[in-house]
Amino acid sequence: MNPVFVAAVFAISMSAQQRLVEGKAESPVRVLIFEDLQCSDCAVFRAMLDEKLLPKYGGKVAFEHRDFPLAKHAWARPAAIAARYLQTVDLAKAVKFRQQAMMSQSEINPENFQAWLAKFCEANGLDSGKALAALQDPKLEALVQKDFEDGVARGIAHTPTALVNGAPYIETFTVEEISKGIDAALKENRIQ
Repeated sequence: MNPVFVAAVFAISMSAQQRLVEGKAESPVRVLIFEDLQCSDCAVFRAMLDEKLLPKYGGKVAFEHRDFPLAKHAWARPAAIAARYLQTVDLAKAVKFRQQAMMSQSEINPENFQAWLAKFCEANGLDSGKALAALQDPKLEALVQKDFEDGVARGIAHTPTALVNGAPYIETFTVEEISKGIDAALKENRIQ
């Protein structure tokens, strides 16, 4: 298992609003990540998060996931619903699902998404029948839609969009660019 993933898992929490947070959940410095699990730029950002940002900032910053499945991506919304279901079952496996879905984008399509989800569940000791049934859960769909509408209200149209204490980093940005914003937010909040 990836040591970065293990370190991040210890700091994961979920609020009553079904928010998935990696890093320091109670931090005043928040990076809201509007993501689409089928988006290739989101997969690049996920790798940046795992390899660079969480190791550097995980003990100081809250990285909060928001679902923003774009209409052009046929399996993004079911994947977001599945991710929300997994958050209710096992937070670490919900993060792993997000990671693996993004890493497996070239293998997943609308026709095989459910089989891919079932295989993920079986490989991770989860009930695939419950996960597949959850794809029809209107409460989970409503949570995904609420995130999407919140993003639209904030002017978000592209993924990933990461808001560092409100400052936007959109689609293709470097680790240096977002780190500069995080460092400024930490300084502003007097966090070393």
